[in-house]
Amino acid sequence: MKRAGLIALLLLAGPAFAAEPRTVTLGVEHMTCAACPITVRKALSHVAGVSASTVDMKAHTATVTFDPTRTSAEALATAISQAGFPAKVLSSGS
Repeated sequence: MKRAGLIALLLLAGPAFAAEPRTVTLGVEHMTCAACPITVRKALSHVAGVSASTVDMKAHTATVTFDPTRTSAEALATAISQAGFPAKVLSSGS
């Protein structure tokens, strides 16, 4: 009985220990066609901790929401760069 109570407590308290999601805007170079944002989003989807991403081809940016305990803005830029689109952190919000 005590074990079940402990497990229930941990399940309820788990989200309280999770880090606040962060959002970062990355500058992305060499996006020239409609398929480029798809490739960038796919690269980001393979990074653990990414919860959302939007890519703006005209502005050459990607805005990504992520769990900072699982990845970093620099790791996101690296993932995009490895997909063939050099990227750098432009702004890092909350």
